[in-house]
Amino acid sequence: MSTATTVAMNLTGMVESPSLPGYPYLVDADGRPYLPVGDAGVVLGVRLGDGVFAHDADHAAPGVTLAHPDQAARHALTGYACFGNRAEVRTGDAAGAAGVVLGKRGEEGRVIVVFPDDVLARLVPGDGIAVRVHGQGATLPDTPGVRMLNTDPEALAALRMTASGDALRIGVRGRVPSEVVGNGIGRPAELWDLDLQLSAPDAGRYGLAGLRLGDLVAVDDLDVRHNAGFRHGWRTVGLIVHGGSPLPGHGPGLMPILCGPVESLTVVAEGDDHLGVRHDDLGLRS
Repeated sequence: MSTATTVAMNLTGMVESPSLPGYPYLVDADGRPYLPVGDAGVVLGVRLGDGVFAHDADHAAPGVTLAHPDQAARHALTGYACFGNRAEVRTGDAAGAAGVVLGKRGEEGRVIVVFPDDVLARLVPGDGIAVRVHGQGATLPDTPGVRMLNTDPEALAALRMTASGDALRIGVRGRVPSEVVGNGIGRPAELWDLDLQLSAPDAGRYGLAGLRLGDLVAVDDLDVRHNAGFRHGWRTVGLIVHGGSPLPGHGPGLMPILCGPVESLTVVAEGDDHLGVRHDDLGLRS
């Protein structure tokens, strides 16, 4: 059987500016108002490997979020962008600097790009960034039962997975049931991440007390091949791309990268031995 060759495209986005309504407060699960600091734009002081509950912030991602003033183009940028895609700053003080796509977020569509700290310090909202999008539609020929999505094939080495017979084996920080998935359920996984409704104490109960940005997590009984939803006997593995949130129904963001029947997608819960994805894995200096 012949396999079609995937193509790449050059797309552009702009560093997003955080926005607040006239009444800026959101309300947490206990009814307390809070300001959603760190939700979009250029986020400083948050890095891959940091704990998802380590910052007093809301949905904080390690890097910048990209958007586009045209909503259809914004959807395209979000839908086509994949983990591992290369990005380049095209305008502003950091022009010429290189980064890597970590993931994406929902709402109206956001792409998360990781840069070295010195580049982040020079980026401002409105700076143009080009992304070489590639990966949607790519397949894993050795494990036909597993669907890959949101992943550049050239970035597979960073996931440290191996094929064993007809199954794929991959290490994760831990596993959770699909009932913990909040925002993003019922949405297309190419355009939305999935928020895990976990506080720090909840994460401990699932063996995820040490959950960090860049970790891999498995969600059992979840099928994301079309719209994300419950399906017994299926499993989704995703990459943690943003931190926790006080907002009910929200939490650490998991971008799906693999999905298949449990017999085709074997996961090893590594706990604190889990390496996850870090700056060095993306070819970025620490």
